[in-house]
Amino acid sequence: MKFIRLDLLTLLISLFILGGCKNQDTIGLGVISSNQISGNLIDSSTIVVNTVREDSLITNGLSRTPLSFFKDPVFGTTEANLAIDLNLPGSSAFTLPVGTVVIDSAMLVLRYAPNSFYGDSIASRYKANVYQLKERILSGHTYYSNKTWSADKGTLLGSKSFISRTGDSIKIITPIAGAPDTLIKVPPQLRIPISTSFVNSILYAAPAAQLSSNLIFKNNVNGLYVTLDQNQSGPGGTFMFALDSAAAVQIYYRNTNGSVIDTGVLVLPSRLHAAEIKHTHSNTIKAELANSTTNRKTFYLQSMGGLKSRISFPYLKNILKTIGGDVIVNHAELVVTAAPGSTIPFAPLPKLAMYRYDLANQVQLIQDAASSDPRYFAEATTAGFYDLQHQNYHFLITAYIQDLMRGKTTDYGTFIGPVIPTSSVSVAPTAQVDGRTIAVGFDTASPYRIKLNLFYTKVVK
Repeated sequence: MKFIRLDLLTLLISLFILGGCKNQDTIGLGVISSNQISGNLIDSSTIVVNTVREDSLITNGLSRTPLSFFKDPVFGTTEANLAIDLNLPGSSAFTLPVGTVVIDSAMLVLRYAPNSFYGDSIASRYKANVYQLKERILSGHTYYSNKTWSADKGTLLGSKSFISRTGDSIKIITPIAGAPDTLIKVPPQLRIPISTSFVNSILYAAPAAQLSSNLIFKNNVNGLYVTLDQNQSGPGGTFMFALDSAAAVQIYYRNTNGSVIDTGVLVLPSRLHAAEIKHTHSNTIKAELANSTTNRKTFYLQSMGGLKSRISFPYLKNILKTIGGDVIVNHAELVVTAAPGSTIPFAPLPKLAMYRYDLANQVQLIQDAASSDPRYFAEATTAGFYDLQHQNYHFLITAYIQDLMRGKTTDYGTFIGPVIPTSSVSVAPTAQVDGRTIAVGFDTASPYRIKLNLFYTKVVK
């Protein structure tokens, strides 16, 4: 009984103590109007956004090089063609083998890059055509997407009809010297038959001087030009190739030396490559480009040197007047949403980046993404990825908005454009990604309009 009475006494004392608390929901200091943190959603009328053309891109030496013919119903037509060089086996002088060589077949082998297709893989059928270049690809030279390569399009060296199966490995028969031919599995690749008479003319039947050095060989052969037939069925698409790892012409031959007949494979590797890219925009896009100074309800983003958006915040300084004092920006986030219905059948771009121009119109990181700025925030490196659930992109721009409001930064041009979808900071326009995004811009009637979520603290002096 003693223990029971003690427990009851403890319970009564606790109730009296708790009952004496007049404000049980307050922890720490009270919040007063002069020091509270306020959240404010800036209306889309304070954001001006337009569609503008992207600059030309560097297309040589890429790990992902496009081959494309894509008829987008909204954006228009995109075409990307390949220019690749050819080298002697071993990139040195080539000595013809003893005996009689007969070429059974020759294949231009182009290995697909990972996640290498964008477009229509169901209704579209593709045909790749190969021609000889009329000019050399020079080592150490920079080639841009707007360069038009000269090729002998009057003589077709090879072609291949195919469908999009860029994730499927294939099996090929490979000759082995002194042993039976063997069936092996190889990574996903496009194999285009090449004229055996062409291979004979540049190699086995070529003058000895042409084979005396790789430089002389390249000066005479130049290389190959690959394009997709424009008479294809369906809207088409874009393929990305890993030309830096496995681009070559593979020659399958039989060599008869006396009574000995053997088979083998001779490889003419490609080590230099570039792409030419052409965009023929639709009337819809042309109309947007013609209105590059007025705010738009919709804006368009297109990879491979197509389109980017210019964005500005002309009324940020008015916020200070409205609030009636200085503010500290605690968090600023730009939200860009894909236009409803625009993500099917063609998926939106996987990542966008926000960057700015300096006085010389050179691309610079915004303050939030620049590690040299003390306000650099690592989370900015993961901003700009497409959120599949909410169908939008988020950009962390706290420091940049703060500097614009205080006049510490001059807006020489701020842009949003497609970039390589990695978690590292990358703002350089690229030809290594294909895709497009239609986004909601200045449309006050739409719940998906572009928004700036701004959280600030009012500074009381």
